[in-house]
Amino acid sequence: MPATTDLRLRVPSPGLLALPWDRPLELWDTDSADLRELPVGPSRHLVRFVQADDQLWAIKELPERVAAREYAVLRELESRSLPAVKAAGLALQHDTSNALLVTRYLDGSWQFRRLLMRLPPNRPLQRARLLDAMASLLVDLHRNGVYWGDCSLANTLFSRDGQRLQAWLVDAETSEIHPQLTDGQRRYDLEIMVENVAGGLLDLAVMLDRPPEIYPQLMEEAAGVAPRYAALWEILHEQPLFSFADRRDIEGRIRKLNDLGFAVDEVELEPTGAGNERLRLKVTVAARRYHATELFSLTGLEVGEGQAQVLLSDLRAYEATLLEFTGGLYKRTSGGLTQAKAVQLWMDKLLKPGMERAYEAVGRIGDPVQAYCDLLEVRWLLSEQAGYDVGDGAALDALAERRQPPDSAAMVVIAEEDTAVMRRPTL
Repeated sequence: MPATTDLRLRVPSPGLLALPWDRPLELWDTDSADLRELPVGPSRHLVRFVQADDQLWAIKELPERVAAREYAVLRELESRSLPAVKAAGLALQHDTSNALLVTRYLDGSWQFRRLLMRLPPNRPLQRARLLDAMASLLVDLHRNGVYWGDCSLANTLFSRDGQRLQAWLVDAETSEIHPQLTDGQRRYDLEIMVENVAGGLLDLAVMLDRPPEIYPQLMEEAAGVAPRYAALWEILHEQPLFSFADRRDIEGRIRKLNDLGFAVDEVELEPTGAGNERLRLKVTVAARRYHATELFSLTGLEVGEGQAQVLLSDLRAYEATLLEFTGGLYKRTSGGLTQAKAVQLWMDKLLKPGMERAYEAVGRIGDPVQAYCDLLEVRWLLSEQAGYDVGDGAALDALAERRQPPDSAAMVVIAEEDTAVMRRPTL
């Protein structure tokens, strides 16, 4: 490698080290790198995908200064456990003033175009889940002082997480990190997101030859990102007034934050003034991993926050069933049914075999944990329609035949199929 190329790799594996870092990305060929053809959204810069050391990497070529800044921002986002792709390396080609930024390919993710192209236009609930994910991502970034600057559907990837979608930042070229964002910075970033989301939805509608009559609906849906953002921001930052006697209300607020996935780090009751018995409640919340942390402490499983909510509900329902059949011996005596025993029974009798059956039903595509979450959701929806518990068999058949109920978040497993096929080593 010429002395004019400065290479930094966080994963100094043989496959990555052997890549032609001194050459422009457009000149890389199959003789020098194991290139993969994957769909990529609109980008100002060339992006290519490389298979090395059993891992898929995204490599983007851009000016040195911009690349170095994006690399630093992505490293900081990772240190704060924010949903963004992980920077893996940076090659500065000083002779051309360009650089190659390396990020890990986000397994189990897809672009919004791939997701929405496979869904009928009369599925507003699916688009609503996507917009919920976008708003949540921007709130998470802003809470941590991150100004995105180019929030758009094209710069975002989505993955399944239980019954919701998780949005991931994949382009930080214009991002800035501050100790705290001003209201003006947040407002402007949100305006950019609404405008770009509207443009992305309209572009896709034109590409799919959708009738112009749906354009106003898409614009209205894009505008809905703003109230979604505002509602979540308000929940996290409002400071209501309580008295010491309002313990239930305070506990209810904490439960509401927990239900959204936020762990509470600190609760502070601050006097509002002399002679005033009302106290201002200030709640400090941590990252959105409340249920994931609880599930990990019980089972050792590391899953997404949305997946953890689904699995914990299944575990608690199973515990209630065990209580009924053990005569209420739960945790009363050393010989009774302890929580540890209940958790182990749930994993052995429900979770592990259920994951295997569900994963097989969807063609072993995607994530086994997500497949089990889909099984639980589809079974519940089918049972609601039928008026009785249809059992796992009917739900597995529905998953296998891709005929989930219309309101099911599991419908997007169809999009996962394309993504998984494109990652097969035969390409």
